[in-house]
Amino acid sequence: MAKKKEEIPGCSFCGRPGTIADLIPSGDGSSFICIDCVDNIYHTLEQMDMIAPSKHKSQKRGKKGADAASTEITLDTVPSPREIKTFLDQYVVGQDDAKKYLSVAVYNHYKRLLQPSGKDNGTDNVDIEKSNIVIVGPTGTGKTLLAKTIARLLNVPFAIVDATVLTEAGYVGEDIESLLTRLLQASDYDVARAEKGIVFIDEIDKIARKGDNPSITRDVSGEGVQQGLLKLLEGSVVNVPPQGGRKHPDQPMIAVDTKNILFICGGAFEGIERKIAQRLNTHVVGYSTDPTRQRLERENMMQYVAPQDLRSFGLIPEIIGRLPILTHLLPLDRDALRKILTEPKNAIIKQYVKLLEMDGVKLVFTPETLDLIVDKAIEYKLGARGLRSIVETVMIDAMYEIPASDVKEFTVTRDYALSKLQNANFEI
Repeated sequence: MAKKKEEIPGCSFCGRPGTIADLIPSGDGSSFICIDCVDNIYHTLEQMDMIAPSKHKSQKRGKKGADAASTEITLDTVPSPREIKTFLDQYVVGQDDAKKYLSVAVYNHYKRLLQPSGKDNGTDNVDIEKSNIVIVGPTGTGKTLLAKTIARLLNVPFAIVDATVLTEAGYVGEDIESLLTRLLQASDYDVARAEKGIVFIDEIDKIARKGDNPSITRDVSGEGVQQGLLKLLEGSVVNVPPQGGRKHPDQPMIAVDTKNILFICGGAFEGIERKIAQRLNTHVVGYSTDPTRQRLERENMMQYVAPQDLRSFGLIPEIIGRLPILTHLLPLDRDALRKILTEPKNAIIKQYVKLLEMDGVKLVFTPETLDLIVDKAIEYKLGARGLRSIVETVMIDAMYEIPASDVKEFTVTRDYALSKLQNANFEI
């Protein structure tokens, strides 16, 4: 009879079996502790100032993370709202109103981090509340690009997360707490830094309530997610799974206080123009003498968006109240699309010029070609993303042939671009 395999003991602290955890034996060998428990104890002692912070953290973060962590935030080092907007102007064309709202919100977020807490708050005892933001705008107008650009400038942890994968706790999908997992990763699991970070929640409109009235059945990916987000947006201590909750159910949770985390939400809110038009009563039978209604720009109703329109779209009043700042992005007109092609630092045309420059080839787009690309992007109504797809279609054959040829200069003409679009079965 084969000898029974000796059982591997579990962690004496969290109880995880030795088959899934690396265990460290005690001196007498009677008890064991896993690596995760050691790490949690070490972080707890750090936060209690019982030991000095570990030096290996900054090395793990890399140069950028180490510089961000070591740079002490003061009002002298924080960029002003005007400086933040100037930085955004280098990468994002137009959308001045949204840039101003974001610049002020980020600047005020820094000042909240510098605000003394507790007894050091001074004699006035004024506690500055955070102002979460919701950005409404059509697809391809730059909501995610604004978030990514701001992330380049900040020296606080910044994470971009997607709301479409979220479901209510206990159902298939990601839990609401997993939003903060990305922020922990951006701060290299330094909880103190993560609690001063910024989270951009993209596609917030995809969790709108599925019906006009509260459902008698479970709306697990709509209203249920909104209710779960309330505690995050308002500010509370949340237990966050550091590696995701579903795939690692036995992992120890990390407590994160969201009081000082700034949340920026963005969504296309497709069809909200009808809600705005209905509220403004633009479809009036007979003659209208209201001068306010006569001044409305009916081609761009998004600029009149108000919190009650978000409620009509499907957001619950509680979550709208926790997103006090509402701003919008304007649809991109022909001039804006033309500038997006060539002017920003990471413009689409500049990217292709750089790609072929690495092969020793000079790439030139004629002005007529750029006009054609813009016209087709307007026709397909895909915003700035439409520009990218059209340029990809025009350049795919050239990018395939040129690296293996002796060509030193390549000019993209209007006729060449038109022929490539026709060959790709684009509607011309």
